[in-house]
Amino acid sequence: MNKAYIVAAKRSAIGTFLGSLTNVPAAELGATVLKAAIQEAGIEPKDINEVIIGNVISAGLGQNIARHIALDAGIPETIPAHSINMVCGSGLEAVIEATIRIHAGWGDVYVAGGVENMSAAPYLVNGKNRTGTKMGNQTVVDAMIYDALTDAMNNVHMGVTAENIAKKYDITREAQDEFALASQEKALMAIAEGKFKDEIVPIEIKTRKGVTVFDTDEHPRQTSLEKLAKLRPAFIKDGTVTAGNASGINDGASMVIVASEEAVKKYNLKPIAEIIGCGQGGVDPLVMGLGPTPAILNALKDADLTLQDMNLIELNEAFASQSLGVVHELIEKTGIDRKALMEITNVNGGAIALGHPVGASGNRILVSLLHEMIKRKAKYGLASLCIGGGMGVAVIVKNVED
Repeated sequence: MNKAYIVAAKRSAIGTFLGSLTNVPAAELGATVLKAAIQEAGIEPKDINEVIIGNVISAGLGQNIARHIALDAGIPETIPAHSINMVCGSGLEAVIEATIRIHAGWGDVYVAGGVENMSAAPYLVNGKNRTGTKMGNQTVVDAMIYDALTDAMNNVHMGVTAENIAKKYDITREAQDEFALASQEKALMAIAEGKFKDEIVPIEIKTRKGVTVFDTDEHPRQTSLEKLAKLRPAFIKDGTVTAGNASGINDGASMVIVASEEAVKKYNLKPIAEIIGCGQGGVDPLVMGLGPTPAILNALKDADLTLQDMNLIELNEAFASQSLGVVHELIEKTGIDRKALMEITNVNGGAIALGHPVGASGNRILVSLLHEMIKRKAKYGLASLCIGGGMGVAVIVKNVED
């Protein structure tokens, strides 16, 4: 089986909802990051076999945003591209698809990424209008809420599934707020120390006043347990999930270049890490946030490793209760020490602080994981996300310079 290596990993800074990236088209955002990734890899665009991009809210973006991004980034028109939608897991699933292709010998160099501009999500009208509406009111539907944040099987918001997990494992409001505060504090410290600078591609934004450069994650907030405790439940009466202990609604793009061992030698590329394990899993959609548990266990089996072997973990923080639910299950199923697990998980904060641009998040956590592995000379890293509809996805990487 051919080995698969990541030879470049870049992302944009993450914009807050209706923030700096609101008016930057998703395709433009993705193309800017992809150009930087190609440059970092030192690969010629003509030598790329395919472009695979995760994207969730596709209505109104035009045909196949992956193709749009590829052409805008200077990749020849002879190179194919396709978009995938696995909700929050899309950007990481793109990496798995690229890895599978290399393992199978279908090609040698792939772009795997994700992009989302949630601020620009359209409102939808019912298709029955095509045949006419004789009378009565009509309702427009928020594509962001409907296509990204609502369980299609049970017609409940993702926040309700987070409440279900809190109830299932008796995760208190206080525990969730403490987890959220830690995420914010770690992210703010990482930004202050410039830890994300190597992974972030500056985005030039044209305004009436000129051009501004966006290069710093803008979602993290200074907060406290006292402030978090004052927030009202967001999804059910007397609930525990709030805007403060849930991930944000955000905009961003992230890209990695995946290459075979043969391509690394042929094009003199410099690998960052080898992809050594991939996993997926399914759970009850009403507790969709527990999806990482089976995905992680399957990825560990694929890599022939244990959770205790991991040096760094990125576990996407859709909700504090969801993350804590997965932590509970991983401890139960693997016997890992809780303190040891928490010390290596989301060391620079997670989606509660940094934000969750759904189509890009899976790729973003991998990019951040890789750069932190380089800094710490960590041998093994794991990235995993829960997925709306009751699924999970996970990837394990090995630092080639360890």
